[in-house]
Amino acid sequence: MRGSSGASLKAAQERFEPVLRAAGADALTLGEQLLTLVSALDESAALRRSLADPSREGEAKAGLVAGLLSGFDERVVDLVSGLVRSRWAGDADLGEAVERLGLDAVLASAEARGALERVEDELFRFARSLDGQREAKQALSDSTTAPERRVALVDTLVGGKVDTVTQRLAQRATSSPRGRRFVQTLGWFGEVAAERRKRLVASVTSATMLTREQEQRLGALLERSYGKPVQLNVTVDPAIVGGMRIQVGADVVDSTVLSRLADASRRLAG
Repeated sequence: MRGSSGASLKAAQERFEPVLRAAGADALTLGEQLLTLVSALDESAALRRSLADPSREGEAKAGLVAGLLSGFDERVVDLVSGLVRSRWAGDADLGEAVERLGLDAVLASAEARGALERVEDELFRFARSLDGQREAKQALSDSTTAPERRVALVDTLVGGKVDTVTQRLAQRATSSPRGRRFVQTLGWFGEVAAERRKRLVASVTSATMLTREQEQRLGALLERSYGKPVQLNVTVDPAIVGGMRIQVGADVVDSTVLSRLADASRRLAG
């Protein structure tokens, strides 16, 4: 998110966090209301422009929010009113900020119940369970299929097997992908959950299953490198032949055989 927009989001998060802590498990309601607003913003370019327009007075935009969110929790109305008074580099940035705050709230509700680690793990395992399930992944990301049918597929796959927050987020990932693929969205949700737990996520792809000792050594190495706890999400992919690929945020370390062969081929071709 660009300069002024990133600063506005960070300030909003700092204001909202005490509200979420006080709300406890009820933060789920706040999050769902914010995500409902995201859907409305996505559906109306005129609404986005009206709420993010820097030429309009902040109080006028806050008044529009009060009318638009009539019936919403007053904590949500107050938060969004503050958001529209802030400056945004583009109207799309406002929607992204509301989405992130909604996600923060949904995850905070799991945190209040002591279930945040479980949710993070379930999001990763659900995404990993779709490896090789090409038809299922396509169906969950298919914008030509009615959202209700995609949500029904999610419920068939995880209903009654995961935490309520995990299921709600998976439903959201398929019903309102916002230009992302389903698995990509689950991955982002998991990263935000790890961030709330003050941990980094390291996505590790290995040709073979790592032993517990190997995972512990790798985790310790990454923690020393980044200076904070690291959550390892390990996927086994025999197709990479050997070695492993590690991604932490934008950092990628690829020591797979396929990667080395590709590098060699590029050098020969050059």
